[in-house]
Amino acid sequence: MESKVSKLNHLSKPLIILLAAVSALGPSSMQILLPALPIIRSTYTVSSEVAQLTLSLSMLAIAIGTLFFGPMSDKYGRRPIMLLGLSITIAGSIACWLANSIEWLIVGRFIQAFGGAVGLVLARAIVRDVYGADEAARVIATLVMVMVVLPMLSPALGGELIARFGFHSVFVVTALMCVLILAFLSYQLPETLEEAVPFEGVKAMILTYFSLFKSRIFCGYAFCVTFVSVVFFSFISAAPEIMVSVLKRPATEYGYYFIIIPAGFMTGNYVARHFNRSLGLDRLITIGAGIGVTGICLALLLQLLGFSQPLALFLPIALATFGNGITLPNAQAAAINEFPKLAGSASGLTGFLQMAFSAVAAQFVAVIYNGTVYPLLLLMLGASVASLLFFRWGLANKGKPLN
Repeated sequence: MESKVSKLNHLSKPLIILLAAVSALGPSSMQILLPALPIIRSTYTVSSEVAQLTLSLSMLAIAIGTLFFGPMSDKYGRRPIMLLGLSITIAGSIACWLANSIEWLIVGRFIQAFGGAVGLVLARAIVRDVYGADEAARVIATLVMVMVVLPMLSPALGGELIARFGFHSVFVVTALMCVLILAFLSYQLPETLEEAVPFEGVKAMILTYFSLFKSRIFCGYAFCVTFVSVVFFSFISAAPEIMVSVLKRPATEYGYYFIIIPAGFMTGNYVARHFNRSLGLDRLITIGAGIGVTGICLALLLQLLGFSQPLALFLPIALATFGNGITLPNAQAAAINEFPKLAGSASGLTGFLQMAFSAVAAQFVAVIYNGTVYPLLLLMLGASVASLLFFRWGLANKGKPLN
């Protein structure tokens, strides 16, 4: 392979921003459509559970995509697989734009999300190719902080587009963003994989993933990341319906309140990046996970006390996402650092667990919804506690194999 960035000691800031942008495509393509979920339900005359499939199945597609793109990038390189994934995202966005039934919309969303998974996997793998373990955590924190801006604005943007042009317009915007990013990365992204890992078939890929699972510390960090993600995606999947049915606010207003949530996450990322060297990964993860649990408990308390204003829900959840913003980049970096020669596969498996569990949680939220906010908050609290427990379990058994 030519032009290996891994022989250098850093990535340029413009390239980090581009990687952040492609990382944001998957989350943004989901969140830009969130204000439309009640509208999709009424437009196609379907139940909330069916409308929710446009979100939950897209999460599942991202989960599958992470398993595919990780090993493929370990064999064929980061650059060609990144460009392939972006091309698939464009095709899926066009399919959604042309969809005239709920079935075709779900299929298009699945294709779109599958391609969007490439950024979630390869941005982290590229960073790990270039940097050592400690520096990778700092750069991933920077990358995550930058990439959260686009998803932060996506629901508000989606609400305006939907109000003015209908919900199909969000797919046109997504396709155009993908085309621009694809064009820039075609010129700016060099190959960073120094030594290809031979791909020996699906069976070998499965065995590779099993070998990752044999590390207790990898499992601890990976499931910590997973349940932190469940907290976030559970909330965003249910919040639009709660805004309309519980808080009695218009669905398009959700996008503006939503900005508070990733703002908390982004602030947590800044803290993670700033204190990474002085406090270390594990101490930051512990602090962040504790703050996450505290924020959700506060949200529950305010609801029990009768505070029904949107800010009484969104501000405590923003505190929880502040803690998650500290936890997530450090746990992601630590999981990948366990297997630096299999960074693509380790990142892919972590991403799969994140999105697979989040997809199940997003659909489960629709099933247990009872017209109140309590089922959602209890699910989020359970996931937040689980993230802390898995991290402590992995740390307590560091270096011990599962068998």
